[in-house]
Amino acid sequence: MPRSSWKGYLKLSLVSCAVALYNASSSSDRVSFNNLNRKTGNRLKQNLVDSVTGEPVDTADRVKGYQVSKGQYVMVEDEEIEALKLESTKTIEIETFVPASEIDEIYIDSPYYLAPDDKVAEEAFAVIREAMTKKKMVGIGRIVLARRERMLMLQPRDKGMLATTLRYPYEVRSGAEIFDEIGDTRLPAEMLDIAQEIINRMSGHFEPDTFTDRYEEAVVAMLRAKQQGQTFTVPEPSQPANVVNIMDALKKSLEAAGGDGAVRRPRAPSKTAADAPAATAKTAARKPAAKKPAARKAARG
Repeated sequence: MPRSSWKGYLKLSLVSCAVALYNASSSSDRVSFNNLNRKTGNRLKQNLVDSVTGEPVDTADRVKGYQVSKGQYVMVEDEEIEALKLESTKTIEIETFVPASEIDEIYIDSPYYLAPDDKVAEEAFAVIREAMTKKKMVGIGRIVLARRERMLMLQPRDKGMLATTLRYPYEVRSGAEIFDEIGDTRLPAEMLDIAQEIINRMSGHFEPDTFTDRYEEAVVAMLRAKQQGQTFTVPEPSQPANVVNIMDALKKSLEAAGGDGAVRRPRAPSKTAADAPAATAKTAARKPAAKKPAARKAARG
């Protein structure tokens, strides 16, 4: 069983249960490096020094500070920060439920798994989880992680829940300051047809197991070569440039995606008697009985 990163209670109105939070992602398997002394090969240790005197500062003399003006700081003790305890320090209280589709992806931050922390909590946890599943809603609550209160989105997932921290609005930049500089472009219909056909031919399903971390593989290969005293060289990757003839590039891309390079436009389905719209009762009432066959023939035509 993985080690939990947080323990507390999940609360919905007057229903509460003990829960534990687990990291849903990890970077521990990535290759990491240490800083060494090139001359001795020994690891280096970080040593905090006074920016004015240059003297090392003992751990007991280190304190947090908030800069209020240049060179002027307000010192804050760890005990003072610890005293700022909120209810969300030990309780995830669901404040509202919303459709998941309403949450802009730009607010999505870090994923966690939420599970009952003991057998007694399983029933209450299951009630909250299954109710969200049936209503097709996600819960929004708050949690304190690393001394910061974060918004939390709760979604049913298998027998547990996926708990995703959300960014606050002040943490999200507006895209307008970047996108407003992009000019309005009128595109030829043929270009869009070819681009859509390329997408059709390259379409598939998301299968994360088919993706590999090529940079990580290159690092591992380099380390193995160096361990064996071999040289390791990586070919210089080609740098793409802005395409001048977009139509030519699209046609070549279409051929590379498979097929003969022709755009397959969907054919309009042929109309049959079954496809013809039925006359409304009002229309039928206005038509003489002798003309009904002709009316049906005109509808089929």
